[in-house]
Amino acid sequence: MNSAKIIYLLLFFLISPIFANSAVVFMYHRFGESKYPSTNITIEQFGYQLDYLEKNHYNVWHLSKIVEHIKNKKSLPPKTVALTIDDAYISTFTKAYPMLKSKHFPFTVVVSTNQVESKSESYMSWDQLRTMKADGAEFANHSKSHDFVLAQNNETDEVWKKRITYEIQKAQDKIHEELGAEVNENPRLFSYPFGEYDLKTAQLIKELGYIGITQTSGPLGENCDLRTVTRFPMAEAFASPNSFISKLNTLPMPIESISQKEPVFQGKNPPKLRIILKKPLENINCFLSNGDAIDFKWVSQTEIEVSANEPIKPPREKYTCTAPAQDGKWYWYSHLWIVK
Repeated sequence: MNSAKIIYLLLFFLISPIFANSAVVFMYHRFGESKYPSTNITIEQFGYQLDYLEKNHYNVWHLSKIVEHIKNKKSLPPKTVALTIDDAYISTFTKAYPMLKSKHFPFTVVVSTNQVESKSESYMSWDQLRTMKADGAEFANHSKSHDFVLAQNNETDEVWKKRITYEIQKAQDKIHEELGAEVNENPRLFSYPFGEYDLKTAQLIKELGYIGITQTSGPLGENCDLRTVTRFPMAEAFASPNSFISKLNTLPMPIESISQKEPVFQGKNPPKLRIILKKPLENINCFLSNGDAIDFKWVSQTEIEVSANEPIKPPREKYTCTAPAQDGKWYWYSHLWIVK
């Protein structure tokens, strides 16, 4: 084999998506609770997803392990995923946990401690969380009271910072008291209640020593911002086999920069977002959270400007853009807007 062919093959494998240093994280809330379709996944849907991961030999890791690999610049193996479950609803223990245990899959439970302390039948108890811990569950901080972390009306920076620090520290203390001092350490994970954050909050989370976890869709890449870890929500409407498989096959869109990093939006509505790509992409599509297509225009071969067709509505909206990659993969980028 001549040297030119060897170089070609090396370059092909180095840039092929199968070697892309990325992972996909899924977010769940409720299981088999049809009264709550916006946060529920059916047992049939969840069972299909677990079977698919097992049959297709996916690497199911704790979220903390993925984060540590990214943080320490360690390569992630192909087909790496994490399963995260927010809010400690009782159906996690009664329905999801037995299914996960049967597959020996690790998973991450995001805990707001007041919800567990409430002793409500809707939420798990500390004993149930300890039972899951013994079978490989890990836990993340979701604050004490599951309140909004953005500064509220007339709240000064000093008051806001004290409130958020208190919420996170009290929850962490309770998690340590009930589940062990080693839990949610190295790294510390914090999931933003309601998926809302601004750059000021993200920076505070980092200063407090936490990795910030969002509810914004998208795969994780080696250069991702660990203040704003992305996850794909898995509710009934987005959890069909085709939807699940397509999200498993996503890669981070190769973005050089964006015009608006701050998600909180105060200005002309709809907002415009400029995305500068690292390379030209073909067949880009952009859409809102409900799947409706939105306009974009090419500014140059590697820059697009995206804007909804009409004003976006409170409290939150997302612009998502995708493009085909190699080998049946898809590039994906979602941008959160919080409407004030």
